[in-house]
Amino acid sequence: MSTTIVNPTGARKARPTDVYVELAGTIRESGLLRRRYGYYWTKLAAVPLVTGACIVAFVLVGDSWWQLLTAVVFAFVFTQIAFLGHDAAHRQIFRSGRWNDWTSLVIGNLFVGMSYGWWQHKHTRHHANPNKEGVDPDLDLPVVSFTTAQVTAHTNPMVRWLISHQGWFFYPVLLLEGLSLHASSVRRVFMRAPMQRRPVEIVFLVVRIVAYLALVFFVLSPGVAAAFLAVQLGVFGMYMGLSFAPNHKGMPIIGKDVKLDFLTRQVLMSRNIRGNLFIDFMMGGLNYQIEHHLFPSMPRPHLRRAAPTVAQFCAEHDVPYTQTGLAESYGIVTRYINRVGLGEKDPFACPLLEQRSAIAP
Repeated sequence: MSTTIVNPTGARKARPTDVYVELAGTIRESGLLRRRYGYYWTKLAAVPLVTGACIVAFVLVGDSWWQLLTAVVFAFVFTQIAFLGHDAAHRQIFRSGRWNDWTSLVIGNLFVGMSYGWWQHKHTRHHANPNKEGVDPDLDLPVVSFTTAQVTAHTNPMVRWLISHQGWFFYPVLLLEGLSLHASSVRRVFMRAPMQRRPVEIVFLVVRIVAYLALVFFVLSPGVAAAFLAVQLGVFGMYMGLSFAPNHKGMPIIGKDVKLDFLTRQVLMSRNIRGNLFIDFMMGGLNYQIEHHLFPSMPRPHLRRAAPTVAQFCAEHDVPYTQTGLAESYGIVTRYINRVGLGEKDPFACPLLEQRSAIAP
């Protein structure tokens, strides 16, 4: 499927803030910001039931190499649960902030094993300034460079060679993302940095991690247990990475001091993934990244319905609105990261926008 960018030259025009207010009013009047309690209560009830079913299946299979298939199932379930925690953290489920916070704490810390406080701190900064150098934490990864400044900071020839091919290494590296997420969570909760409900976070994380490891090593022999954990963490990290990577990677990166209005900042830096209800489910609604960034508290099932309205509004106001197929988005990410690694990429432009701008009348 082809990539669609509506009116790419619109990014150069300044817009008053009331343009977004107009869009927000249209969305609000359409009822798309209303809560979906039935949808979310069904998912919340499914979390312990599905997790319990996975544990029962794990115990019944016993000490067998077939558990590697069970590990894939666990990885899939944990990722889907993490998507639900993401929705709660964005206040999509309940009106009460306290209810959403505790839902995120239980889901994230107790079921997935990731600190809600750590994720909230990181993700809030990303939403405020997506793809902004020195501000968006998602651009600051230890093994991948997204800007020329990050590339030139490395002087070792072997490291520079790896960076020049980093687009191809990016996806295999995602196999380590699951372990990295858990490690970052644990490190954050034991740091001195401010964190609400730190004792609760610590208790939930310790209970989840210790209980999970105890179950795995009680049922499985050491070798099978190690393989099980490697597969589960690897697939979990890969699934999370493949769901989040297409959203912003390969879209424009702006300097720290660049000022953009809210509508332009959120739409220009984000990419939607065109698809169907199956894609919506597999990506946890993250494929509607533009709508999610414009309306973070919009319930997940409403994002698909809001997309046509947002796309039309952006076209009428000359705001670039990017959408592409899933497979094509991975190709864009690969080429973009490799171009950065080769030192050929201007971090303030997007290869797709450059191409469209070149042929625009």
